[in-house]
Amino acid sequence: MLVELRIGGLITVNGHEIALGQTFGLLDAVARQRSVQAAAERLGVSYRSAWGRLLSLERAIGQPLVEKTKGHGSVLTAFGEQLRQALEVPLTNLERPLAAEQRDLERRLTELLEEKPTRLRIAASHDPLLVDTLAGRDIDLMVTGSEQAIERLIAGTVEVAGCHFGPGHADDAAMLPPALRNGAFVAHPAFVRDQGLIVAARNPLRIRSVADLVRRRARFVNRQKGSGTRAWFDRLLEEAKIRTGDIRGYGVEEFTHQAVAAVIASGAADAGLGVKAVAVAFRLGFVPLGRETYFLATRVDLYSALVGEIMTELHTRAKKAVGYGPASGPQARAANGGEPGFV
Repeated sequence: MLVELRIGGLITVNGHEIALGQTFGLLDAVARQRSVQAAAERLGVSYRSAWGRLLSLERAIGQPLVEKTKGHGSVLTAFGEQLRQALEVPLTNLERPLAAEQRDLERRLTELLEEKPTRLRIAASHDPLLVDTLAGRDIDLMVTGSEQAIERLIAGTVEVAGCHFGPGHADDAAMLPPALRNGAFVAHPAFVRDQGLIVAARNPLRIRSVADLVRRRARFVNRQKGSGTRAWFDRLLEEAKIRTGDIRGYGVEEFTHQAVAAVIASGAADAGLGVKAVAVAFRLGFVPLGRETYFLATRVDLYSALVGEIMTELHTRAKKAVGYGPASGPQARAANGGEPGFV
């Protein structure tokens, strides 16, 4: 399903109707290409058609819009450039909300016209407890970063997004990105987990903070861009006034907590940010930095008994697992004030 929304609108000058989007597109193409011929090719119209439109515009407005330059094609006149800039303002201002409406329409039409998926689709930031809980279920799981998981939920390509945003606050809703606070979505606190620096066994470099990564010249293994763990690490560096370039291995990326631990266990790196559970599983050292809430986000209008089962099992497992805990109990309200979680 592909939807393309464009801005229409007319300008009426001296009884002549001028199409807003078409006029801006023509003037902008001439300004960028500095040639009517090149502008016509860019717009997919003939040279004669492009010149015809320009002449019609000039007659309607009563001002010259384009002038030829000897040996250098054609450029907009001063008036033509001012008109181009004036038309650009509303088009630019409307671009973002129009794109949001386009995505929403694509999702709605896809739901209306295409066959409903028979399996629950989940895009989730990596977490060992979540992966173990979902194993063996009739679910399509895509492990990705928190940002990408939310984008897929908004686009309607998955029903659930697993995401996290760093250390908890008194008000969990303050942690949620704007995309999950617009009333169309609800984020259910699934569990809390301990995150920190995974280091070599017995912590031979005596790392106690992110600042020690620089002091000890530790080799770091990072998570991929777009992951919640990467975003948390970047915030920690910013708070400590540490430049990313000062971290050895900042550009070395892995996509799961286990992969980070495996690199450290092999001796190829000295530290990486990850969950306590993985550090314990690999018999590595762990420097706690905070406890965060992991969310399962869905659309407000989605009800799924399977999601309810998953939430209940996560709550039960989190009470027993090392480095985890229940978010607020199985009847916890959604972080953004929605209905109670699926239980």
